[in-house]
Amino acid sequence: MKMLLAVAFGGALGAMGRHLVTGQVIRWAGVGFPWGTVAVNVLGSFALGALTEFLALKWSASPEMRGLMVVGILGGFTTFSAFSLDTVLLLERGDLLPALGYVIGHVALSVGGLFAGLQIFRYLLT
Repeated sequence: MKMLLAVAFGGALGAMGRHLVTGQVIRWAGVGFPWGTVAVNVLGSFALGALTEFLALKWSASPEMRGLMVVGILGGFTTFSAFSLDTVLLLERGDLLPALGYVIGHVALSVGGLFAGLQIFRYLLT
């Protein structure tokens, strides 16, 4: 039960963070391209990499704390379902090249963000 509550609480925090970040990115970049979803997924991937390294090297967090942070906060913050919807909407509008760029760029940047988080925190913590 503790784990479920930790994940639920973290999910609420992550979803609020996603809403705030996505809204700010839309104010900066407009609504023509789903930059808000890109931003939260790349930031979330970076944070997951950094957190994974931090947990591995410096902090032996409880399972509930890991659940709160990884499944809850980061799971609520990042949004693969929105990524999928954005891709389909681009395709349905006939924007094949932007959709392809979105998928390739999104995956590459998110994987790169996770790798960067791992490497930066590995460097900082060792």
